[in-house]
Amino acid sequence: MPRYPLAALATLISGLLLAQPLAAQCITSKGAFGQYKQTLQQRAAASGIGKRGQQALARASLSGITWRFESSPSSQTGVSQGDPARFLAKRSGSSAQRFISQTRARIGRNRNTFAATERNYDVPASILATIWGLETSWGGYLGGTPIVSGAVTLSSYCRRYPRFEPHAIAALRLVDRGVISAGTRGGPSGELGHMQFLAGNWEQYGVDADGNGRADPYSAVDALASAANMLRRNGWRPGKPFGPGTRNFRVLSVWNDSGNYQRAIAYAAERIGR
Repeated sequence: MPRYPLAALATLISGLLLAQPLAAQCITSKGAFGQYKQTLQQRAAASGIGKRGQQALARASLSGITWRFESSPSSQTGVSQGDPARFLAKRSGSSAQRFISQTRARIGRNRNTFAATERNYDVPASILATIWGLETSWGGYLGGTPIVSGAVTLSSYCRRYPRFEPHAIAALRLVDRGVISAGTRGGPSGELGHMQFLAGNWEQYGVDADGNGRADPYSAVDALASAANMLRRNGWRPGKPFGPGTRNFRVLSVWNDSGNYQRAIAYAAERIGR
């Protein structure tokens, strides 16, 4: 084994460390966001992010609403409402029964879309329309937070890091591909489109259901089919119950890991289907 003088050995080790891409470390202080972005930029470059994605990352700023939600999760709408009817009321700003009636009517107005989606993926319209309503009021509000800023802020925060860093990098790839722009707005966690997909999930499960040659999260038809595709590929069993304790209920966790949210979906969908 070759022997090195201590000074030479220190120089060698230092050089090897500098040659490696820096790992993006999580942060708990807003003031460290710029440092996180610098190291994430190296990770993004190593992942093949192109010029537009790199520029979007450079422009990204810390999202105050995202940081507040992560610092105080109870501030999120409905998160503390364990009863599904109260959750639906809080989330929708109305009553559970009104939300259920509106969702049933939405299915009726989009009967062909939901019929085609059920035929292709065997996920009930009641489940998909409930998620659509909870996420964006059936496309009425797609979010006000710049997607890249939200995704990068979420991935930086130690409570979420490193689980959400791949979604931040995926958001940059979506900018490269022209699916979103650097300024496109969505949910505070970097969610996009009608169903508020995380960027990495859209990359994996997004489908072109309207036949225009591209999977577009801002097309309700594509977004609904993509949500069904995501549930089906994660183990949804056609024609089986989806109430608490069932396999299909557990599959809902791939959409949102909040038990309150999952119970609200099942509660509404069961009543819509009656």
